[in-house]
Amino acid sequence: MSAVEQKAMNQKVSLVEEVAGLFKGNIREYAMYIVLVAIIAIFSFITDGLFISSRNISNLINQTGYIAVLAVGMTLILIIKQIDLSVGFVAGFLGAIAAILMTKSGISEWITIPIILVFGLVIGLFYGFLVAKVGVPAFVATLAGQLVFRGLLLLVTEGSGTIIIPNKGFNAIGNDFIPDIFKGSSIHLLTLIIGALAIVFFIYSQIKARKNMKKYNFKVVSDPIFITKLVFIAVIISGIVWILASYNGLSWTVVIVAVVVFIYNFVMNKTTYGRYVYGIGGNAEAAELSGVNVVKITSMVFASMGLLAALSGILFTSRLQSATTVAGNGFELDAIAAAYIGGVSANGGIGKVTGSIIGALVMSSLSSGMNLMGVGISYQYVIRGTILVLAVVFDVMTRKANK
Repeated sequence: MSAVEQKAMNQKVSLVEEVAGLFKGNIREYAMYIVLVAIIAIFSFITDGLFISSRNISNLINQTGYIAVLAVGMTLILIIKQIDLSVGFVAGFLGAIAAILMTKSGISEWITIPIILVFGLVIGLFYGFLVAKVGVPAFVATLAGQLVFRGLLLLVTEGSGTIIIPNKGFNAIGNDFIPDIFKGSSIHLLTLIIGALAIVFFIYSQIKARKNMKKYNFKVVSDPIFITKLVFIAVIISGIVWILASYNGLSWTVVIVAVVVFIYNFVMNKTTYGRYVYGIGGNAEAAELSGVNVVKITSMVFASMGLLAALSGILFTSRLQSATTVAGNGFELDAIAAAYIGGVSANGGIGKVTGSIIGALVMSSLSSGMNLMGVGISYQYVIRGTILVLAVVFDVMTRKANK
């Protein structure tokens, strides 16, 4: 073997070892993407491509919106080792209040939405006060809140049972799509442009982050691995954007969820507040000794959850174009499941907002695929519960293996 061939062989071996090391070190993060791809592939094959059709993918993503928003807030709650069992009925109740304000009081959606968001913020702050200041266990405080808001939802809807919302502007949030810049085209061109800009921004941010890491002598992956990662994610984004553009384009729900994810991802990764949240989740006592105001940060996390519960209620009520007596039932369980499947540790201190969105898509993909196959709802609950247990077991096993 020549020296050139030997060098190429060594590079190949080192590259394989690097990939194996990356996968082993980030198995929690990569596993959920593998599961999502597997689910999509399996259901697409079983349904003869119906699952991957533009219409179904668009509906699936839109239906994920209200749970995805809750999952973002629940991620922060679980990271600091707390829980919020009331978010489902908080969302349902505030959605009903929004319907009442618009239908019975004649208030515009432009005024109603900020009012509902403030209500959610206040509810979250109250939970934060009970948990962080008074010392009431979060499980007890939010379980009580679940009962209270379930009762309030029944109370405000008991007269009609269902409150129909005729407000077109409000209903557009959960059902309409962003307008295209070119009318009459079979492809939603504005969606393609936004997708292209998103890819450019992603590549730019990754290159910039890589340069900063090199600047401070942090270890980075090799160029081939880095380029492969950029190409792979760019292809995935391109595929999703093309599918959506082939139908009606990006919905307002997707836009709202994307903005929420962008803001929270930035906050958790680029701000002091985010570092404090992870610090409290890792060791609250150590964080407090380091000067972190644990009471303040915990209150802010619960306030954030209340705000996002209100937004979730708006998205769900808008999509249904009505408020019902059962709105919000089980939302909290879906949000918790999405967060755990998305990589949040059962022991706190670990988790990503983007991972929880993937977890929400996993849950929605399972439901959509099983519905297309005609699987009964009873079996669906069993399967979803099993997936959640497996996710937590996987978390425990990977943590033990890394010790």
